[in-house]
Amino acid sequence: MTFTEKLFPARLENLPDASRFAEESAELFHLEAKKMFGLQLALEEAFVNICSYAYPNGEGDAELSCGWIDDTFVLEIADSGEPFDLLSLPDPDLTLEIMDREIGGLGIHFIRKMPDRVSYRRKNGCNILRMEFVNRKPSNA
Repeated sequence: MTFTEKLFPARLENLPDASRFAEESAELFHLEAKKMFGLQLALEEAFVNICSYAYPNGEGDAELSCGWIDDTFVLEIADSGEPFDLLSLPDPDLTLEIMDREIGGLGIHFIRKMPDRVSYRRKNGCNILRMEFVNRKPSNA
């Protein structure tokens, strides 16, 4: 189990670099295409939330940690911004017509649904979002 970490200033213009970092790590693991799509979508939503809301009084960073444990690719995103457990928010009402829905909420829905497992913890003043993607085919394929 080896994890690679990289720190990104929490600014929207750094999203492509953060996505590339996670994608390159997942490619080393031979993550399936469908899982790769979910990884990129969930990462984008989480990173944008950090950039938009974590640091209301200034700038900060987002640290990405990527690696794998057995058949599972793991992505952790940590920030030292305002405490925020996005998993504690209610699910959006997906039964409403698109024009009748509240704006927002779908990003958190994607973060919850795209990974096989997702968890949040607050440790040493940091929000840590962990997303796990189980590979259904062997990583040496």
